[in-house]
Amino acid sequence: MKKRLATLAMALVVSVTAFAQTKTVKAEESTVTWKGYKVTGSHEGTVDLKSGTLKFDGDKLTGGQFTVDMTTIGSTDLEGEYKGKLDGHLKSEDFFGVEKYPNATLKITKVKATGKNSYKVTGDLTIKSTTEPITFDMSVYGSKATATLKIDRSKYDVRYGSGSFFDGLGDKTIYDEFDLVVDLQF
Repeated sequence: MKKRLATLAMALVVSVTAFAQTKTVKAEESTVTWKGYKVTGSHEGTVDLKSGTLKFDGDKLTGGQFTVDMTTIGSTDLEGEYKGKLDGHLKSEDFFGVEKYPNATLKITKVKATGKNSYKVTGDLTIKSTTEPITFDMSVYGSKATATLKIDRSKYDVRYGSGSFFDGLGDKTIYDEFDLVVDLQF
């Protein structure tokens, strides 16, 4: 009887473990695009995913973590001298300080299914060594996942041009929230 129970317990552990998987995100095939807004318009661009994993129990998302290479942040809506100036400014201490803070990270802490392939995801986002919770929607279809995040940069000490910290900016004001659209391949 003891031998049978031990065999049954081992089979149960193996079958449960077989459904729990960690899948590596293909960073080179995935995209992260951003869009920032100011009184007079907006700018958009990309930043490279350095690494990432998604955790599943069967076909249900349960977790994950990601590292973004902030040194790759760049605009896609400008060219030449103006592109160079904006890209350099985004990398400077005024914005993301990529020399001191070359990576941003996201660690998923909670996942709630909201439909067959959709989830409400909560995680800890770290930018410039400041960690804040963030909640966003994610969809998973086959070997692809998509998410749209709205990030308040002021929570991460990214204050340049922020009306929340500086008075009298007028049409030079840059809004605190920016958008990320993430398309993952795994």
